[in-house]
Amino acid sequence: MSDEDKPGASTLAVHGGEPHVRAGRSITEPLVLASTYPFAHTAELHAFMQGELDRPEEYGRYGNPTIAAVEAKLAALEGGGEPGFSAVLMASGMAAITSTLLAMLRAGQHVIFTADVYRKTRVFAQTYLSKFGVEVDIVEPSLAAIEAALRAETKIIFTEAPTNPYLRLVDLDGVVALARRERIKTIVDATFATPINMRPCELGVDLVIHSTTKYLGGHNDLLGGVVIGRGGLVAAIREQVGTLGAICDPHNAYLLGRGLKTLALRVERHNRSALALAHMLDEHPKVARVWYPLLESHEDHALARRYLGGGGGVVSFELVGGLEAGTRLVDGVRIPKLAPSLGGVESLIEQPALMSFYDQGPEGRAALGIREGLIRLSVGIEDLKDLRADLLAALDRT
Repeated sequence: MSDEDKPGASTLAVHGGEPHVRAGRSITEPLVLASTYPFAHTAELHAFMQGELDRPEEYGRYGNPTIAAVEAKLAALEGGGEPGFSAVLMASGMAAITSTLLAMLRAGQHVIFTADVYRKTRVFAQTYLSKFGVEVDIVEPSLAAIEAALRAETKIIFTEAPTNPYLRLVDLDGVVALARRERIKTIVDATFATPINMRPCELGVDLVIHSTTKYLGGHNDLLGGVVIGRGGLVAAIREQVGTLGAICDPHNAYLLGRGLKTLALRVERHNRSALALAHMLDEHPKVARVWYPLLESHEDHALARRYLGGGGGVVSFELVGGLEAGTRLVDGVRIPKLAPSLGGVESLIEQPALMSFYDQGPEGRAALGIREGLIRLSVGIEDLKDLRADLLAALDRT
């Protein structure tokens, strides 16, 4: 399929993976709440077991019509409308990460993670994978560092794009070429990018993971995660999910499918507002530094211009005055809510030193590269003029 023939991102978000007319004539995907699905008779059961029936449902842990419909939409969206993609929804973003790694790895194998991936991903890699005899290296997000860490036993290269909280990127083209040469699988957590700003599978990445809790759901009202890719890899992961049990709830899938309809519109607003606020903060005398991939000052700006269609909705910045100044700002804003997470219609703000990394203490945070004055702002879809005025007023009081 040529680029001219491919449906646009918003068209895929609304219609991707859907039949033109559903069997029940409903324009929206119905919510099916069922734990088991009966057969009419034993002959139908035989046909199902032999793969002769076009129905995936038997028991709720193995399939659900609502979940299957949303998986089809996610596969179409991430694949840009190309055939051959499939998706597996799970209970959370971390469930998607852990289930995928457990499905793909065995004792004696080796995984490379780039630094600055989600903290709990690192915790799982260092604490739990080692229990199963899997070796782990965590390296700087550069092609040279990844190549230096390669071993004969390396099975997976796992990175994020962009990362949390400093929005780093790695040379994905280089990583894919290196991995293919060495017959290694590549996994990218693209939660911050969304399929609107970047589609790693189009670059040759084997698997893409999203926390659907964030931008894909978009309304801070669900938890979920998804793994998307081509071929047998996704089928093998789906098989493991039925065993591990980290399945998605049908109601969460229903909410996700509804949220996806407006994904492109929301991400366009996130991109536009966050870039404007990043420029404003970059020029403010009380801000020591801003991290936003489309700012020229960002260390991975060239890679961001190469891979990202937009910078996303997260702006990280460091205040002059450290932790205390950050607390005054967070307590001084009126629109952003003090809360973890990101990617919803509401703006959220936090100090990573007092949220995700509170238990590490100042020395531990410094070792992890978390600055005491760091603020992470997830820009929602509120009017830009109101967000700008609110931030400026809070900075004046800081």
